Amino acid sequence: MAKAWREIKCSLRPDKVGIIWDLLLYVPTVGFLLLIGLRYWYTGDDQVMGQVLIFLGFFFFMVGGGRVLRRLLLMPSAPVALDISKERISLRLKNNKKCLLMRDIRFFSDKAGKSFGLTGVDERGRKQQYVFHKGQFSEDDFPAVSKALAFYQ
Repeated sequence: MAKAWREIKCSLRPDKVGIIWDLLLYVPTVGFLLLIGLRYWYTGDDQVMGQVLIFLGFFFFMVGGGRVLRRLLLMPSAPVALDISKERISLRLKNNKKCLLMRDIRFFSDKAGKSFGLTGVDERGRKQQYVFHKGQFSEDDFPAVSKALAFYQ
């Protein structure tokens, strides 16, 4: 019996091209926030502004670092395989755990068609959210996965 078009299994790979764009975005932003914050802090002009800018610099550093590590599939919670079936969506994570999205599954695609988000409630009743980028899939898998997940839009 042939598999339905809504049943797909695929493995993910690191998105090295997307990393370049993320680094071009986050490195200058974090650098300027920290440098300007340090300038305000040490010159004594406005120490509160310096504290706020330094906080924002470290915040963007953590957010950008997490995004880069998830794209490279280095975070333990990063999905490395995707299994879509009629009843559920199963994700195998980097730490060899499985996450089953069973209820309230939603698919969010961007207008450019280069990434999509997937949310749902897992088997423990916790809401999970994942972002997938086109560079993480093979050329044939991305359109097939997008087509299979369009049911959940």
